[in-house]
Amino acid sequence: MPRTLVRDLRDQLGQTVTVRGWINALRLQRKMQFVILRDPSGMVQVTHKRGGEGDELERVIESLSDESAVAITGKVVDNSIVNLGGLEIVPEKVEVLGLAETPLPIDEGSGPEVRLNWRYLDVRIRPAARLVFDIQTTVEQAMREYAYGEGFTEMHTPKLMGTASESGAEVFKVGYFDRTAYLAQSPQFYKQMAIAGGIERVFEVGPVFRAEPSFTSRHSTEFTGVDVEMGWIDGVEDVMSFEERMLAHAIAKVADRHGEKIAEVYGIEVKVPEVSFPRVTMAEALETLRAKGWDPDGHKDDLDPEGERALSAHIAETTGHEFVFVTEFPASVRPFYHMRPADRPDVTNSFDLLWKGIEITTGAQREHRYDVLTKQAAEKGMNLEPLADYVNAFRYGCPPHGGLGMGLNRVLMVLLGLDTIRDSTFLFRGPNRLTP
Repeated sequence: MPRTLVRDLRDQLGQTVTVRGWINALRLQRKMQFVILRDPSGMVQVTHKRGGEGDELERVIESLSDESAVAITGKVVDNSIVNLGGLEIVPEKVEVLGLAETPLPIDEGSGPEVRLNWRYLDVRIRPAARLVFDIQTTVEQAMREYAYGEGFTEMHTPKLMGTASESGAEVFKVGYFDRTAYLAQSPQFYKQMAIAGGIERVFEVGPVFRAEPSFTSRHSTEFTGVDVEMGWIDGVEDVMSFEERMLAHAIAKVADRHGEKIAEVYGIEVKVPEVSFPRVTMAEALETLRAKGWDPDGHKDDLDPEGERALSAHIAETTGHEFVFVTEFPASVRPFYHMRPADRPDVTNSFDLLWKGIEITTGAQREHRYDVLTKQAAEKGMNLEPLADYVNAFRYGCPPHGGLGMGLNRVLMVLLGLDTIRDSTFLFRGPNRLTP
């Protein structure tokens, strides 16, 4: 018999159906057996009156354990005293598809590291953990939908590189036959090659690897990146304008599809942002924050996490907006391939996008002129020989272009008010975690 989801049982009153899911709870009383079955759409009570010796259903139900996978066939009946939708199933057949061992290795009181050790159980048992990935699907779908509508081509760039990134830092080395390869920190160079190849608008969702020994709530060594590159732009404003519109579109889709469930599970309201987002230059941001007493050592040209939170709080207070673009980063803290204004060679046409105090995006207009690009690399003391394939892409006519890299897991973390990026990732990877 075809499977019926719990959410559709009301339409099957009086009918015999088969539901499939996990045992959420068992109440085995002297005269009655109650089974709460859970599937991705909800929970239903299965009620069986014990029949005594020879009752096969009684025997099978008695053998069940929490989180066992089962298929139950029975009649859907009204029962107004049942909290779960006012109906129940009177079983005719109970099939044990996967018996769960007891006791379970985690419960609601388990700490975060234990939950990570048993993440597949954690996601199954906790509605808040499960919901993340329904929302992730909607976010990705909406971003793709918007990008396709804007004429983007979806690409899948290599994650194995023959040379390290422009700095050679924070990359993972892997054995590659008789030589060393590196896991890609970003599809940045490959996106630009696509622009040079005449693919004028590029969009990618894929894995990103960062060998950062960071143990913060917002860092991981492998995450999902949303990357965009746009050719024939007039300036970096084109990139920021695209991003804010894409994000507003995606968040509106989430609000429409999951808003009520997010409010129920996480206790927060999904707010669709107004476009345009506020823009603040780095110089303006630093001046504002220092006037408020922020002036940590070692951050003369950039913001630390405290500074990002303080700036976002200031923007929210003065504009009511949760987002802010920080622009015109100093050239000293940006890569050699970020374009610099002709009249301001000390800054770059670049930006970070902060959402509620957390950086979710870095972007810029790229330097597409071969002579200027190589000059900026030389100023930073770089040897471009290992990057010859990348640099050659600019020797034969490359248009002005720019793009961004967004951390999808951070977006989900901020959107849902999660405490850590571990909770917006299915199987988290960090400096001390390579399993499960």
